[in-house]
Amino acid sequence: MERRGLDRKQVLGLAALGAGAMVLGPGTGRAEADAGAAAPDAGETIDEGVTWRDVRQWGVEGKGWEDTALFYDRLPARAEASVRPVIWRLSRNSSGMQVRFRTDSAAVYARYVLTSPSLAMPHMPATGVSGLDLYAQDSRGRERWAGVARPTARAVEARLVSGVDPGMRRYTAYLPLYNGVESLEIGVEPGASFHPVAPRTRGTVLFYGSSIAQGACASRPGMAFPAILGRRFGRPTVNLGFSGNAFMEPEVADLLAELDPAVYVIDCLPNMGPELVAERGEPLIRRLRAARPHTPIVMAEDRTYSHAWLVGALRERHHGSRGAYREVYRNLRRSGVRGLSYLRGEDILGDDDEATTDGSHPSDLGMARYADAYAKVLRTVL
Repeated sequence: MERRGLDRKQVLGLAALGAGAMVLGPGTGRAEADAGAAAPDAGETIDEGVTWRDVRQWGVEGKGWEDTALFYDRLPARAEASVRPVIWRLSRNSSGMQVRFRTDSAAVYARYVLTSPSLAMPHMPATGVSGLDLYAQDSRGRERWAGVARPTARAVEARLVSGVDPGMRRYTAYLPLYNGVESLEIGVEPGASFHPVAPRTRGTVLFYGSSIAQGACASRPGMAFPAILGRRFGRPTVNLGFSGNAFMEPEVADLLAELDPAVYVIDCLPNMGPELVAERGEPLIRRLRAARPHTPIVMAEDRTYSHAWLVGALRERHHGSRGAYREVYRNLRRSGVRGLSYLRGEDILGDDDEATTDGSHPSDLGMARYADAYAKVLRTVL
């Protein structure tokens, strides 16, 4: 049965039910905080001499469309009239967006305002829901973690890292996974050099999926599996994960078809039963293939619930939805559709049942395992 959106009680009960869905829109959620400037760390203050730069001056990476109602929205403004209201609300979360820049500053700061006072969830910390996550490029070209903002209010002012070794280096800051952003500035120390890095737009990996694709329950934005894969392959990503609402709808399919990525990744099974998969799976893939005849498409199954070994209804759910999706794949291949890859779900999270926060949503360990599983498929098509 199609799930048309979840209320607060349903969200809080997901860990027990293993429903694989999570919804957080502006003004909803459990944690509440008063608006106001948040201290960067206990006892610290931001120096008055910090030079601030508005990210809108050079842009964020990971936006599929430029004609958005708000700068950090994930869908174009016109989509509000065609998609379901819950998808529109979720599209205002900034998941998957990142900003890149170069500086020789000994410290890097961030100042941003969130759209919602709901900063965290019972099974996902504020650093993941609402934090800004900083990575720096090392001398070998690897992007490595450098610091994260720990929000305690809608208005955040944070020292992300300090005492940095001398030298110019490139940084990447990942935006919040389950909150929206009204404004964002990057700060550096007085006299430091600062060079914006333009967003990459070619070779994009596009993810369309559920709460897991959106980033639940990574502890930091950079630990969502699409972000991990973006770093691993050195490519931009567009995250169109819609928590609890990845139903392969025609309206969403039409929006996906507007974009021209290097590969489409379709990861909707955590939200879909076999009947809906059978009804919508083939039309979605055919719509994308008609619009982009040569773009690879990865069809991914859902991960296995950690307690499915114990709960027969969960095993039955996997059997039904995966069986329907595999039949869709076979039908497409038999009819001559090419450029399809298929990722089976049994082993995505490993076999030790230790990689989720609630039996459903991956922890950071689970996200790393997700990335490993996807990388095996993506290496063959990128």
